[in-house]
Amino acid sequence: MPHDGPVQAGVSERRVSGYGAARTRYPSLLPEAAASERALTFAGTALAAVYTAGPTDTELRLVETTGRATAAYAPPDRLPLSGGSAVAHAIRTGRPLWLDAPGLAGYPEGRPVPPDTRASLGALPLRTEGGRRGCLVVVGPSAAGFDPEQRGFLGRYADAVADVLRAGDGGATPTSPLTTALRGMHVGSFTLVPDTGLIEADETLLDLVGITPDEFDGKVDTLLAHAVPEDMHALMSVVEPTTQAVERRELEFRVRCPTGGMRWLSLGCRVLAGADGRPERVQGIVTATSELRRSADDVSRIQWLTAALDDATTVRDVGRVVVSALREPLGADRVALAELQGDRLVVTVLDPPQTTYWPERWRAEWRTEWPEAPISALPTLKTALRDGRMDLWPAGTEFEPGLLGVGDGGLAVLPLPAKGRAVGVCLIGWDRPHEFVPDERALLTATAALVGDALKRAQAHDAEQELATMLQRSLLPRRLPDLPGGIAVARYVPARQGLQVGGDWYDVIALSEDRVALVIGDVQGHSAGAATIMGQMRTAVRAYAVEGHPPDVVISHANRLLVGMETDLFATCCYAELDMEEDNILFVRAGHLSPLMRHPDGRTEEVLVEGGPPLGILADAEFPMTAVPIVPGAVLALVTDGLVEAADLPLDEGMRRMCASLTVADPADPGRVADALLGDFGPREDDVALLLLRYDGMRTRPVKAGWAVWRLPDAVMHARRFTARTLRRWHAQEVADAVLLVVSELVTNALVHTQGPVRIDLTLRGDRVRVCVSDSSPRAPAKPVIVDWESTGGRGLMLVEAMSDSFGTVPVAGGKQVWSEIVVPRRDTASAHPGTRTEPRDLS
Repeated sequence: MPHDGPVQAGVSERRVSGYGAARTRYPSLLPEAAASERALTFAGTALAAVYTAGPTDTELRLVETTGRATAAYAPPDRLPLSGGSAVAHAIRTGRPLWLDAPGLAGYPEGRPVPPDTRASLGALPLRTEGGRRGCLVVVGPSAAGFDPEQRGFLGRYADAVADVLRAGDGGATPTSPLTTALRGMHVGSFTLVPDTGLIEADETLLDLVGITPDEFDGKVDTLLAHAVPEDMHALMSVVEPTTQAVERRELEFRVRCPTGGMRWLSLGCRVLAGADGRPERVQGIVTATSELRRSADDVSRIQWLTAALDDATTVRDVGRVVVSALREPLGADRVALAELQGDRLVVTVLDPPQTTYWPERWRAEWRTEWPEAPISALPTLKTALRDGRMDLWPAGTEFEPGLLGVGDGGLAVLPLPAKGRAVGVCLIGWDRPHEFVPDERALLTATAALVGDALKRAQAHDAEQELATMLQRSLLPRRLPDLPGGIAVARYVPARQGLQVGGDWYDVIALSEDRVALVIGDVQGHSAGAATIMGQMRTAVRAYAVEGHPPDVVISHANRLLVGMETDLFATCCYAELDMEEDNILFVRAGHLSPLMRHPDGRTEEVLVEGGPPLGILADAEFPMTAVPIVPGAVLALVTDGLVEAADLPLDEGMRRMCASLTVADPADPGRVADALLGDFGPREDDVALLLLRYDGMRTRPVKAGWAVWRLPDAVMHARRFTARTLRRWHAQEVADAVLLVVSELVTNALVHTQGPVRIDLTLRGDRVRVCVSDSSPRAPAKPVIVDWESTGGRGLMLVEAMSDSFGTVPVAGGKQVWSEIVVPRRDTASAHPGTRTEPRDLS
């Protein structure tokens, strides 16, 4: 959080540099330059710069900079209009560009910060006439970027700078457009010390309030004397903040002009706490409001509320509008909004949100965020909902325990009607005695009707989005498997237009202990139909992969399946099978984007993978495989086009930025890398899927040996001899008897009950020997249901299960595989020769 320096007895440390001769004014009057810096600092800006270019110019020229860190960030003097800088991009698209620290890393050209500085940037194109082009650049010291309130203020600032430049069209560029624009916005700033009541203000703030510099004595009471008494309660929460005060807040208030009229002002401030946690200073800005605001006229209030509720989409949005419309204008201390769901009330919005402001009975019912309670436990609310009328309870009313402390000085209970029934209730409470005047009663009645209709619409919207979210979650993996040689993370962000469900999918499929498949795909469109096809394709790819097919066969099967479906949609897919034992990846690409790989040295590149057509186009399409080596420390990224392509973002440029962001990311935390690659969660034209794998390599590499069993009378003997030789090489003779018994039984079963080839594979991984016997029959071996002295079949499987630490069967391409694992006891000699068992010299 930026600091402006201490305020002591109302005197600013910056006063001396710009105000040496102004002895007739009170020393707490801030110079214009310092006031401008403080206003920009409050907006989260360490540096502001403006660039302009003439109609025929090919470069942007730096006109002016201002801020506290101009030397530290050092913006370049010139930038090419055709270059890849953030400024040039904003001018070409005509849209503001907001970049946090990872996003800024994707624009190395013309970056107005040193490479090692974690800063954020905003580039706002300036709409001017006469062919002139310009851009306002703001740099913030926070890596998280600018919040919505700061973006709104800076957007208005950019419009003011554009007005200054527009006024100079046809002539020379104004010498100081940044300062002139800020002065034209009438932005006043202040720093208040709550303990002393002393305030440091600038001339703009005094002018907005209606005080001349000679009348100002540095006391906050002098400013409050010009405020309308009805707004004093809201202002006192700024002048005397409590320890529970929110760090940042916005409010509006009215002042009496010298001519007798009223002026609406907007105040934004933040409370800075001292070392003891108590409020030490309050910093803020004050601006004049130009749009329609709530006033003493009820018609204006209802107009404002109607317009605000029309823009409210979710139930939470409705709640925020209700708080803005009722709490501060009515001087209320508490506002609660609850939905009626069956016979229960579910609280949606509480203001203030801290639990200490609400009844103890509510805290017992607190869930993950807000409480819920049966209507029967709150008779006062039950009666109001049953009768459908507003109840106004004066100070001193005794309520049931569930409402104690909500409105000791007065409580308004507003049922919220919609389509002939109540959909919720709103509670407005005062701590001090409050008198309900007739105009206020009429306002509350009209407000309840408007809020009820808006709440009904918002409930339908939330239900639709919840359904879409549940559908999307049910079609995507709930969790990714733990991998022995790496960490996989994934992200999915739905499109923010229409139904928030789409056709992008990802999956991580553990094929064996040392092989894993990573899949990412995109079905055409982002609708419920695309999501349905996506779920079917994900299931099909997983099923074909688990069967043991190679990557090209998996994708070919999935392609033929989609061609045979009754749909006009197609899909793209990238399938990667990672062999962690061999440090190798087999890629198959079906019309999808190329994968990205970040090497351990930080170098990032697109992996050149031979591609085939999208799935669902040609039934006989071929999908070639590409083998790519991978080393421990590398990061593999699979993305969908929604992340790297948009109407104002070409695909090549998007992939370049993705490579740049992946290069500067720290692979120590793959989750943070994924979040950084997603960037700003602004409105997206398409849904986005991202799958990352940080490859660490196998700590213990398995040792393997295989044998093709001959169909001869003594085949079992040869299999046992092969097994015995292998166990001796691996120094695992302790389990030879158990392993040989398992091999005998499994090979005998395969030879007697199946046709075709039989194969035995032995694997030593750590302290476990795994025996796998494969055959061409898809039928799994069955143990006998009843075992008695006359039974002759199935006893072998019971012996295998008894001798094994784990045992099972899995289907594979062209048959099945029966496996058994046996733990090798640790020996003292093994500890003296680490790796003797796991990495012997292969003598076969």
